[in-house]
Amino acid sequence: MPVESLDLSAAAPAAPICVARINGVAVHGESESLAAEELRQRACTELLRQAAIEAGLLAAADVASADGVISEAASCAIEALLERDLHSPEPSDEACRRHHAAHEAAYRSGERVRLRHILFAVTPGIDVVALRQRAEACLLDVRCHDGKASAGNRFAVAASELSNCPSGERGGELGWLGTSDCAPEFSREIFGHSEVGVLPRLVHSRFGLHVVEVLERDPGVAQSFESVRGAVANALRQQAFVTALRQYLRLLAGKATVEGVDLDAADTPLVQ
Repeated sequence: MPVESLDLSAAAPAAPICVARINGVAVHGESESLAAEELRQRACTELLRQAAIEAGLLAAADVASADGVISEAASCAIEALLERDLHSPEPSDEACRRHHAAHEAAYRSGERVRLRHILFAVTPGIDVVALRQRAEACLLDVRCHDGKASAGNRFAVAASELSNCPSGERGGELGWLGTSDCAPEFSREIFGHSEVGVLPRLVHSRFGLHVVEVLERDPGVAQSFESVRGAVANALRQQAFVTALRQYLRLLAGKATVEGVDLDAADTPLVQ
């Protein structure tokens, strides 16, 4: 049956959104549809807010937020809670040296990449599920052409037709970029790697979802361990903090009544 002949007025109404709750407290509005990552973010923040109240660090009268923005008092209380309850060991010199040897590329100076992208922007009110589906379809399309003679033109056409970035008019070209030229979450996905070509995954940033093709890499100059010792130690401290935070949140979730959200998903930042 042709699409034009379908009676859309007879379509079944959309299923109501299941509101996610922590111990009965909603973390979003009844009409608000969130990406899985943001939903977990809000749920974990609410777990910590309630834990701060239980610990006596936050007044019980503090009002929960259904829009993801907690009060300043709650933010301070959560910070105090984590400082009190999370204890991470200081990385040893040996651990720092091993980390540096295994991640030498991440500590190079002057690394640059030449790339192009197709941006699927996340804007207020957008259907993030449909947006991801469009981005994944685009990624599959350009990946299927990667390595073929037509690959360059196919990516450029897709960028001009689909990208929400002004670079779409140039086929998605962004030119040569350094780490300071990109949002931190974007940089982590691009720099310190050896991949060239269309990346096999969507890259997430505060702007939305990106289909990315790395055209060239300039690896920069390797730095000695002594010159980046401080940065290596900070990286290991951050890793230890994230691990401890995940374990802490799992303990809180195990004691709570969690509805409508999966807090066990791997590789998801649980709290900013």
